[in-house]
Amino acid sequence: MVGGVLQIAGLFVGGIGMIGTFAVTGMPQWRVSAFIENNIIVFETIWEGLWMHCIRQANIRMQCKVYDSVLALSPDLQASRGLMCAGSVLSFLSFVVAIIGMKCTRCVQSSWQAKGYIILTAGLLFILSGAVELIPVCWVANTIISDFYNPMINVAQKRELGEALYLGWAAAFCLIAAGAIFCCFYHCCEKTRSYGYSAPTHYPTHSQHLHSKTESSYSKSQYV
Repeated sequence: MVGGVLQIAGLFVGGIGMIGTFAVTGMPQWRVSAFIENNIIVFETIWEGLWMHCIRQANIRMQCKVYDSVLALSPDLQASRGLMCAGSVLSFLSFVVAIIGMKCTRCVQSSWQAKGYIILTAGLLFILSGAVELIPVCWVANTIISDFYNPMINVAQKRELGEALYLGWAAAFCLIAAGAIFCCFYHCCEKTRSYGYSAPTHYPTHSQHLHSKTESSYSKSQYV
């Protein structure tokens, strides 16, 4: 019962992390224009994402344009595009493997031990996908903060942390948490299985002892 609840909880948390990873990959709010010092054009907001940049004017209309080339991106966004795509694929693969390894899923010629290894694989993949997602999110956040406090950069070019970065941290946490849940479930199953294999030593009962004693006395009477 507890194992089934753990599996469902891990799958639910991993599904949230997977959906969040997909959303972060497509969102344009990675970098948001900062309104500081003389940059007080509050009716215009600039968003910069992995695939496009958008300009939102006075909460009325928004215009987005896809980048003409990958070279138009900064180095951190170029690397983040590839890493987020890898993280999305890994999170989806982890989710599928977790479904296959769940006890409530029936597979042809699959034993519980094989399903345990599949669950462990899903957990490790979830942790790996969360780590892969954390790299670009933290990298871009560090670049934004460094540029923000750099006096050599023009005020109009400074940016703030966008909503996509906060969502990326939350999604990565969900993926790592789901992986930890599945790994803990596998560890608990292994302990239960090893305890079941170590059967207690059976000592002869009083009736068995009398039966063996009777047989020995009968065999002695035959030789007399």
